[in-house]
Amino acid sequence: MNIEQVLAMDEYQIFDRKSIQFAPTSLSDLICAFANADGGTVAIGISDKTKRIEGVDSYLSKVNELLRVPIDYCNPTVPVETEMVPCINADGKADHVLLIKVEASPLLHANQADEVFVRVGDKTKKLSFQDRLTLMYAKGLRYFEDEPVYGATLEDIDLPFVTEYIHKIGYAKTAEEYLKQNKNFIIAGDKISAAAILLFGKNPQRFFPRARIRFIRFDGVEAKVGKDMNVIKDVIFEGRILDQVQKAVDYIKIQMKERTYLGKDAVFVTEEEYGEFVRTEIVVNAATHRDYAIMGTDIQIKMFDDRLEVDSPGSFAGMVKKENIRYTHFSRNPKIAAFLKDYGFVKEYGEGVDRMCRELNALGLPDPTFDNNTFILKTIIRSAAYEKLPVGEKEVADSTQKLPIGEEKVADSAQKLPIGEKKVADSIQKLPIGEEEVANSDQKLPIQIYKKICQNTGYNEKAIRNLWRVYELIEVNQIFSASYIMKEMKCSERTSRNIISRLREMEVIVPVKGKGKGKYRFKYKSEM
Repeated sequence: MNIEQVLAMDEYQIFDRKSIQFAPTSLSDLICAFANADGGTVAIGISDKTKRIEGVDSYLSKVNELLRVPIDYCNPTVPVETEMVPCINADGKADHVLLIKVEASPLLHANQADEVFVRVGDKTKKLSFQDRLTLMYAKGLRYFEDEPVYGATLEDIDLPFVTEYIHKIGYAKTAEEYLKQNKNFIIAGDKISAAAILLFGKNPQRFFPRARIRFIRFDGVEAKVGKDMNVIKDVIFEGRILDQVQKAVDYIKIQMKERTYLGKDAVFVTEEEYGEFVRTEIVVNAATHRDYAIMGTDIQIKMFDDRLEVDSPGSFAGMVKKENIRYTHFSRNPKIAAFLKDYGFVKEYGEGVDRMCRELNALGLPDPTFDNNTFILKTIIRSAAYEKLPVGEKEVADSTQKLPIGEEKVADSAQKLPIGEKKVADSIQKLPIGEEEVANSDQKLPIQIYKKICQNTGYNEKAIRNLWRVYELIEVNQIFSASYIMKEMKCSERTSRNIISRLREMEVIVPVKGKGKGKYRFKYKSEM
């Protein structure tokens, strides 16, 4: 790496810049954070705010002190590699910048004060006691990608492909030297790691038969079996991880629906069922974070008329949970993640889920859902709506499948609707469209009235979706509060209070006395 490359890099998950005046104790926090996450590099001798090149040649004693940090200030010691990069400092003199390279560690590293940090985006985050415990559990075993593969030799590695890769990343030595000298691709002289086989192998499925991606296309909105089986496409993608990802992403594109119409200024517009980033991210996320130690199944991408489902072997990695997955990053396979980033499939570590949510929300679609079922992590993405109905006309979840509150599915599998067309389904009685009035005055505000109120509020689509989730969540005569909404919808306190405030503004709820402060119920038809 030269000085131009160092200056061109932005601070992110695996890179940071620090002044030569950076305190050793603070450097230990950063080094431990890199080791506890995906590894990384810190460039010493450049101001992290202005990118002013200070250099380190005039600060020999300070450099020596910083070089002792991984040993003297980190517990256990963090193995690092160092490099001096030639440069011209801000005074116009020849100088050097010190690079300290940290590998992702299978151990938990703390500073001298026994504080644990982890790298999250471009920040160094101190962990709470609970998060520290979670990280300790997650790091109880080595990374599977580092394990030696029984029977594998250098003959099983596609060296010409390795040569293409190292040219791409600017590595000047040979392919064999790269494997032996970097990231433990070759262990103890001749043992080939799982990462080396999965990323560079001639035939990875020889050693990992189910390390592959399977695409299944269903006709309809549910999977049927036996004489009603509705599978119309079933394709398996094998080879190296890069090959699998590229083929799967391309295949989703040709299988999904598109709608072309004449838009503004007489220009034809093509809308895709799944945006390019979203369909790429769900495949990359599965391939990057699957548990390759689970060898009895493969990654399965299931396309239905209204959604994509991705089943990936494994569970949430590290301290990632359903509740924090949007903003929390932890790589189960950091070498695979770094490799796919070099090929442009991973843009920024930890950004993928957040960006998916933002792109889906911009189309008026719900966030992806994530859930663990035994040893499978399921991700569900809703398809884009080309022919949108009025806000609130959403299908209630198919009674054959239990989904989290607010997840909309087509309720009547016998009736095929256009993509994204969502209607309100009465789980008790099928009424003609528009006649969803609640017959009994003892029930909560009729759905038609509530729908009209939502449409006339001027709130954005995300706010209206939250209001609809509350309407579906709260039962007849049920007393609820902001804290109840926060717990059941797994949202923030601020969001739950905003929901209550909007319901009051809409005049669809009334306060309940004698049950404590901040308690409400929905209005009845007779109260409107």
